[in-house]
Amino acid sequence: MEEEKDFIKLLLDPKTQNEAFQKLLNTYQKPLYFHIRNIVLNHDDADDVLQNTFLKIYQYLKNFKGDSKLFSWMYRIATNEALTFLKQKAQRNKVSVEELNSKIIDNLSADSYFDGDEIQIKLHKAIALLPTKQQLVFKMKYFEELKYEEIASILDTSVGALKASYHHASKKIEAYMHHN
Repeated sequence: MEEEKDFIKLLLDPKTQNEAFQKLLNTYQKPLYFHIRNIVLNHDDADDVLQNTFLKIYQYLKNFKGDSKLFSWMYRIATNEALTFLKQKAQRNKVSVEELNSKIIDNLSADSYFDGDEIQIKLHKAIALLPTKQQLVFKMKYFEELKYEEIASILDTSVGALKASYHHASKKIEAYMHHN
């Protein structure tokens, strides 16, 4: 993409907004989908959350101050949308988010968009047992291969705290994988 400040001007200018937003969609649709999918685990849910995410991005673009990178801002919106979606789905089903995640993981092998094996499912079960922040940090680092600096910007926390969270998450996952 062009220099970010120039690109943001194109996004905010009514004359160039549609074309610039289409470019934004083309660039970020796949990575944001996989980011959301890592959180909600289900393809159809991820599609719904992705649509809501891009609606929010479009709606709030005029409020983007440039304090963070556009990438981080969009990922923060996607993360919040995915977490909100899970909370609302859990409430509708009258279960906790943890129970919902467990149910989704149990149904992963039936998901035609999931191409993992039993070990992948076991890994997802181990991740689901982690506190939410550790889950997010682990998934962003392990599955999406984001840098600590990027994750820190998305989750609005320090790199040191993220490294500690990732370390704790890795140890808990390792223990689960060996003992279950």
